Amino acid sequence: MSQAKPAILIGLIGTNLQFSKAPQIHMQEGELSGLRYIYRLIDLAALGLSTDSLPSLLQAGGQLGFNGFAVTHPCKEAVLPYLSELSSDARLLGAVNTVLLKDGKSIGHNTDWFGFADSFRRDMAGVKTDKVVQLGAGGAGKAVAHALLSCGVRHVALWVRNPEKAKPVTESLAAVHGRDRISIVGNLPEAVASADGLVNATPIGMDAHPGCPLPESMLRSGLWVADLIYSPAETELLKAARLKGALTNNGMGMFFSQAAEQFRLFTGIAPDQRRMQEHMKQLVSAAR
Repeated sequence: MSQAKPAILIGLIGTNLQFSKAPQIHMQEGELSGLRYIYRLIDLAALGLSTDSLPSLLQAGGQLGFNGFAVTHPCKEAVLPYLSELSSDARLLGAVNTVLLKDGKSIGHNTDWFGFADSFRRDMAGVKTDKVVQLGAGGAGKAVAHALLSCGVRHVALWVRNPEKAKPVTESLAAVHGRDRISIVGNLPEAVASADGLVNATPIGMDAHPGCPLPESMLRSGLWVADLIYSPAETELLKAARLKGALTNNGMGMFFSQAAEQFRLFTGIAPDQRRMQEHMKQLVSAAR
């Protein structure tokens, strides 16, 4: 009798998950790595639940034998009070996108910053990085700002609708990277006009949140533009920037890099990143 494959059971907790490519990416890589890898969507909106259900979901996951959860909007910050431990990155960023369930404990990690940094170094090598304007400073936004600063961007200027919400982000990152390297944008047109790059870390542009996160008139050919969104592959922001001659980059690279790190945390096995990347490209192309 052949030996049974090791089993891995993962859930993704968030809202509006119907467009997520995570299950296919993880399960195919699991199969090719010799695992029985099961990845389930736990869509709070579809289930009529809110973030108040997070403690019961974590408890149920432990009781039902889940190895862990991936966590996405709007749960990356809301889940923090219900976790047993935090990794150093998760503690710094105040946001979690990966929860390991082990020995009765729930341990929070953040692979978003790693995914963006890995993608940025690979896909945007050589771009000018004196000043970058970032739209959004939520769970993913904190991680991306940390990644940009870690990659050598001289100054990150955060734009959010409520500047008060961004103050804790700037304070925590300033303590690590220096107060002169991060600020909150007061005048968005002026900030973008003097920036080398623009990063969209808001959900605006996703299939569930269509639109462009800023007036297209602010875009220009000398400005590189990155978007964390990977579905659609070209958001309205990236299309407008491309038509103006700007260098653009979508969230596909960040997605598979952070997914590869999640896979390693969940399984203890280093995945084949090139294989995951090719599978991701196939899935996005098929969805067009």
